Amino acid sequence: MRADMSFEEWLDHWYETYSKPSIRPRTQRTYAGYIRLYIKPKLGGIPLNKLTTNDIQQFCAWMKSDDHMGKGRIADSQIRNCYSLCHRALEKARTEHLIPRDPTEGHKLSPVRYEEMKILSREAMQKLLIQAKEENYYELFLLELATGLRLGEIAALQWDDLNPTTGELRINKQAGTVGPEVVICEPKTKAAVRTLILPPTVLKVMREYKAKVDSRWMFPSPKTGEMYHPDSIAKLHEKILKDTGLEHIRFHDLRHTFA
Repeated sequence: MRADMSFEEWLDHWYETYSKPSIRPRTQRTYAGYIRLYIKPKLGGIPLNKLTTNDIQQFCAWMKSDDHMGKGRIADSQIRNCYSLCHRALEKARTEHLIPRDPTEGHKLSPVRYEEMKILSREAMQKLLIQAKEENYYELFLLELATGLRLGEIAALQWDDLNPTTGELRINKQAGTVGPEVVICEPKTKAAVRTLILPPTVLKVMREYKAKVDSRWMFPSPKTGEMYHPDSIAKLHEKILKDTGLEHIRFHDLRHTFA
């Protein structure tokens, strides 16, 4: 290892040698996506021993902007994860005596912004479901309000997950995004693997809905017939709220409404 190697070279070595062997496959995919999509394009070409705190600051500012490679704004949590990857890689370079100090030292990230939790009233839920039926997404939103599934969980549902006789719905996977890519992965925690029992009225609706769906996915994309991208479901949710004239809430707030 040379002190004047590119940060990209060191990052690859650090990830394969020190990070990847100790993390789960889902986390491996996430980290690899952050490195490939964000860190390498902005910092990868800089020599390891020339990387400065200012470079790190500019990188974080770029991630907070709205125009990085046309991908839209990056979530605060993703910015923190990318910063953390840089910090760990550079701290290891310091302990290996490749650089005299870690350039992430002294740079503080702004606090994460948390949105206020909101829930729908009974009347608002009825309006949402009426509009969802008008736009042919009644079953998706009915199931969400009846179960409180996470966005990635409902996107990843397949018909094999539902027992049409008992109403048992197995939740054992979720759809996740790494940059623009969608991957199926295991739930984040063991507690997230669970079996729910659908109410009889909801199960009846799902049985009738199944006869109209020619896909292994419970809620396939109307364009491709394959798994619906979680971001597309979130945009659909926003459109239905707008068409209904309801106050804007996140899709995740439907989970809070269920709870």
